[in-house]
Amino acid sequence: MVKNLQGRRGEEFAVSFLKRKGFIIIDRNFRIRGGEIDIVAIDPTEGKGNEALVFVEVKTRSTQEYGDPLEAIGYYKLKALVRTAQFYKLNHPHLPDLMRIDAVSVLLDESHQLKGVELVKNIT
Repeated sequence: MVKNLQGRRGEEFAVSFLKRKGFIIIDRNFRIRGGEIDIVAIDPTEGKGNEALVFVEVKTRSTQEYGDPLEAIGYYKLKALVRTAQFYKLNHPHLPDLMRIDAVSVLLDESHQLKGVELVKNIT
């Protein structure tokens, strides 16, 4: 569970954004030792009749003073996301075999209202 208000708001905006894009949210804040996935979803629009199991990392900021929110996803974070996604899939074999890791960048204003949101698919 996200502990700060900004992070919680960012995840809520990300979930709404993904649902509008046709994603089906199946899990949130999945944790194992050494990793967490903010949102687990099915993307039915992957194409050619294939659904994709999508693991989404959400990064929320109220300013771009220190760069774009997605710049905070570094090598070790990606490694942890991949490991956690693999563990999730092993424990949910009935879900689609096609998998990817996406990121959602959420920008909020000073009163925690949405300023912008962006989806980047397949960040690995």
